[in-house]
Amino acid sequence: MKRWIIWLLVISAWAYPKKIVIKLATLAPEGTELYGQLVTMGQQWAEATDGQVVLRIYPNGVVGDERDMIRKMRIGQIHAAGITTEGLSELAPDVYAFIMPMYFQDYEDVDRIRTIISPDLEKQIDKNGFKLLYWADIGWAYWFTDKEIRTPDDLRDLKIFTWAGDFKSSELWKSAGFQSVSLASTDALSGLQTGLIDAVGTTPLFALSSQWFGVANHMLYMKWGLVTAAMVVDKRKWNQIPEKYQQPLLDIAHEIGAKHQATGRFADQKAIDAMVEHGLTVVYPTEEEYTTWKKLVRSWYPELRGSFISEKMYDTLMKLDTLSLSNE
Repeated sequence: MKRWIIWLLVISAWAYPKKIVIKLATLAPEGTELYGQLVTMGQQWAEATDGQVVLRIYPNGVVGDERDMIRKMRIGQIHAAGITTEGLSELAPDVYAFIMPMYFQDYEDVDRIRTIISPDLEKQIDKNGFKLLYWADIGWAYWFTDKEIRTPDDLRDLKIFTWAGDFKSSELWKSAGFQSVSLASTDALSGLQTGLIDAVGTTPLFALSSQWFGVANHMLYMKWGLVTAAMVVDKRKWNQIPEKYQQPLLDIAHEIGAKHQATGRFADQKAIDAMVEHGLTVVYPTEEEYTTWKKLVRSWYPELRGSFISEKMYDTLMKLDTLSLSNE
């Protein structure tokens, strides 16, 4: 009798293999296009694996900020996350190259330079125990403030939001004579409402979806930096997926990443237009004001070498900079 029971269990395990549940966290609010793309990825993963791989999505930052996501992936509470440079810096510190202030000004340069530096970044991510599913830019960061700013001196009068745990950026602002306040991104709206912070650098799409623009209702129309993101999964969980399914799932992720990229890269103006309809004031700097910003930012660059990013990455960027930015 016992032998029959054992055989029945063996046959059941073969016929009905245990589902692999991948818990994925994101700051993207439920109902946004990005959230919808992740839902689609989960559906396609389930179809490609006959239901063996289940993607469970936790949107709206319910798991916490991006550094919380990394910590919870390390201890196995979640297994994957869609994160920006802030979270990625925990896995590959040189990813800060993408947010060098006023370094990139168009996506042509972004694509060219990413092709050169991303293999090294992916190796860093892999070494830290994670698999990169895809890269996806989610727009340009602009300054959103509670009053009009035009020059760096205007910004010095305000309290700038920096991510909690991002000590590099906080020290950079401090050394340049600016005020910064470190908060979790999930606390930024209340920080704006209470006056704890007055300025945030973010994408128009996120300013709209998070409703930050309702308080920080002035936007300086000047590309401050690139906001890039990636989808990563804990390799311990990824390696539980049968090998025959891994490449099909990766192919699906790449397709979703391409859609994510298209959404993020070209959503800025639509988001700006929507916010203008609801009270956002867009401030256009003069050529002289733009030059003032650029000169200030470029004066910071030498301080970033070996601190903000590695000396090797800094030297690579400066070499590429002579090709892409010298004729601006």
